[in-house]
Amino acid sequence: MKEIIIPVWERYALTVNEAAEYYHIGESKLRRIAEENPYADFIIMNGNRVLFKRKRFEDFLDKATAV
Repeated sequence: MKEIIIPVWERYALTVNEAAEYYHIGESKLRRIAEENPYADFIIMNGNRVLFKRKRFEDFLDKATAV
């Protein structure tokens, strides 16, 4: 069976590793953002795994004055 690979810029949600590479923000900083905003609309918790909703996180970054 052939594996379908979706480019990062088209994915709905990104893992911490993917988001770190895509946004050039460190993994620890992304985890801290997730901890400080546990009920934000850009975070999905899948068990212990943090996922970032790509478009909503971009909106958050657009509004942020510092990260």
